[in-house]
Amino acid sequence: MIYLITGCAGFIGFHLSNNLLKNKKNKVYGIDSLNNYYPTKIKRERLRILKKKKNFFFKKIDLTDKKKIGIFFSKINLDYIFHFAGQPGVLYSFKNPKSYKSNNIIATKNLLNVIHKNKIRKFIFASSSSVYGDQKIYPIRETFKVRPINYYASTKIVCEKLIRRSFANCKNKFIIFRFFTVYGPYGRPDMFIHKLLNNVKIKKTIKLHNYGKNLRDYTYIDDVVKILKYYIKLKHLKQNIFNICRSQPIETNKLIKKIQKSLKRDIKFKLIPKVKGEMYITHGSNKRIFKRFKLRFTSIDKGIEQTIKTYNLKGF
Repeated sequence: MIYLITGCAGFIGFHLSNNLLKNKKNKVYGIDSLNNYYPTKIKRERLRILKKKKNFFFKKIDLTDKKKIGIFFSKINLDYIFHFAGQPGVLYSFKNPKSYKSNNIIATKNLLNVIHKNKIRKFIFASSSSVYGDQKIYPIRETFKVRPINYYASTKIVCEKLIRRSFANCKNKFIIFRFFTVYGPYGRPDMFIHKLLNNVKIKKTIKLHNYGKNLRDYTYIDDVVKILKYYIKLKHLKQNIFNICRSQPIETNKLIKKIQKSLKRDIKFKLIPKVKGEMYITHGSNKRIFKRFKLRFTSIDKGIEQTIKTYNLKGF
């Protein structure tokens, strides 16, 4: 099989690429702009690992560049496309909304404009639990009305609409996965767990929004990859939007205690009020996923242990 993964140097893109490359019959084409939203050191380390495999082919491309992606797609034939590239981060979307419009909406438009020339089997898009906003009933099902409370989430909704419209009269299939707080080794340094580990390393106090009472549906990266690999091969699906979540949210204060236990050291933190644009609870339903695929999710304790183990070895 021949795969394309946009955002291959990103957290989820890296782990999926690395897993697919274990099968020497697979070819994985990875593209990434390597932007500096967070330090490129970790992105380059992920790429270094991927480039060890002979069946991995990397091209540095910015998806906002129509000409470059047009040339790139004219030279390859693909079976599956994973569109994981984009501008992440909730709070940063208030500071730099232009980046989200360019790297999420315009980039997705450009990609959709060229892929229909390729007879792909499936197009898979990485959306986010942020599209749901704050709800009154939990766990959140895929049928719930989206209620974005930040610009990042709004751009993800626009991208979802663009994809549905683009594939409406097309034989090619698509799947939209809404990820709930994915974590694990080589994670993003702007996400809470790695941000906390970095602060512990430099002996800096970490701020706990909403007095540490936020609930997050943490989902371990290895579980995410297993689900992705299973669902892309299915030929017939009644639905094409799926939550990927463990469906067992944990309060930040309790998560801190688990990390302290695993680190065997105290963590300096400061309790602050809720921050604008941040969701109070992420708690998804995974019943739609489980109709086809039964998975024993990684426990939060084991996930934290593996994340810290890699962090201690690599420093990120």
